[in-house]
Amino acid sequence: MTIEIRVPTLGESVTEATVGKWLKKPGDAVKADEPLVELETDKVTVEVPAPASGQLSEIHVDEGATVAIGTVLGALADGGAAAAAPKKSNSKPAQAERKSDGSGPPPSPAARKHLADAGLAADAVSAGSGRRGQVLKEDVAAAVAKAAPRSAHQPEQELEEPRRETSTPQPAAQVPATQRAREVPAPDVRVATSVSEAGREERVRMTRLRQTIAMRLKEAQNTAAMLTTFNDVDMSAVIAMRAQYKDLFERRHGVKLGFMGFFVKACIQALREIPAVNAEIDGEDIVFKNYYHVGVAVGTDRGLVVPVLREADRMSIAEIEAKIADFGKRARDGRLSIAEMQGGTFTISNGGVYGSMLSTPILNSPQSGILGMHRIEQRPVVKNGEIVARPMMYLALSYDHRLVDGKEAVTFLVRVKECLEDPQRFILEL
Repeated sequence: MTIEIRVPTLGESVTEATVGKWLKKPGDAVKADEPLVELETDKVTVEVPAPASGQLSEIHVDEGATVAIGTVLGALADGGAAAAAPKKSNSKPAQAERKSDGSGPPPSPAARKHLADAGLAADAVSAGSGRRGQVLKEDVAAAVAKAAPRSAHQPEQELEEPRRETSTPQPAAQVPATQRAREVPAPDVRVATSVSEAGREERVRMTRLRQTIAMRLKEAQNTAAMLTTFNDVDMSAVIAMRAQYKDLFERRHGVKLGFMGFFVKACIQALREIPAVNAEIDGEDIVFKNYYHVGVAVGTDRGLVVPVLREADRMSIAEIEAKIADFGKRARDGRLSIAEMQGGTFTISNGGVYGSMLSTPILNSPQSGILGMHRIEQRPVVKNGEIVARPMMYLALSYDHRLVDGKEAVTFLVRVKECLEDPQRFILEL
């Protein structure tokens, strides 16, 4: 019996996806619920599991193709049908042997792009170095490099022909060799240079997530009147509290005490006082949010994702730290759900973990504010009339100036600064 593998429902408003990577190949045995293929949406990467145990018999959609919900991706054979799969796999070595006559697998997408750029036919590379003899972009680059000497001399031949018609009747044998050498134009090195550059370039299609990130960030710039204001904060009090209680905190709650819990709490205190930073513009209306869903930007190999801490004002610092740790792990594994990244009212981005000293974060539309954290470093400051070294951090608030005035933005940052420099404010909610 053959079982179809279809694109599952991927979440609200998601109607299509891109086939990212097949984790199995035809003939492989699979178990029920074992991941078969990765699908990239505009928000997350989703793994499609095997609907039953058996053998992957067919792949209908190649990597990089765009598919709609319900599209058949491939077929799974179980029972008696699975027994026929080894016969299909036995023909693969024969395909590799016949690749020179064009019967092997088609070139990879990158190789096809290189062939098109170089103006070569698909069969110009007879032997590929990929699996089952597939032609890869490296094989095309090698073939182009071999053709480069001939291309470089071609302009010379074209220029010599008209020169014979206008030359003097003197026989070519009587012209000194040095004179003939001067008459021959130098090869057009531009051809060779372009071939060399093509061999060192790699063209990769943007993932669906990266395309969405690019679109949304540019949309935020085009829509909002975006402005950034800065302040700095002395982290001495937070660092001292963390050093004093981090071991007890970890034993009690089973999670490490970091800085994000303090920043989330400080931002919520500031958002309560400056509600415009927690609001958004909807047409001609301003929508004030009387709840606090704080997004926390997480960098992954696939791009930036922003999972949301829902009802963050009702969470303890321990709950915030535990949730952020879970978000980070699942984001790197590509296991965040779409629902977990929707509905945020304010965002915090921590570029300091990568060493950033100062930056201007871009709004996470339609939100009206985003706080940028940066690295902590010892800097000289004046305290009580004396110059002393303190662990300082720059803070940046990017905001939509259509909704948030400069005074409100500055006040917001001052409140965050006050809370971090005097953490007892969290307890007293001051």
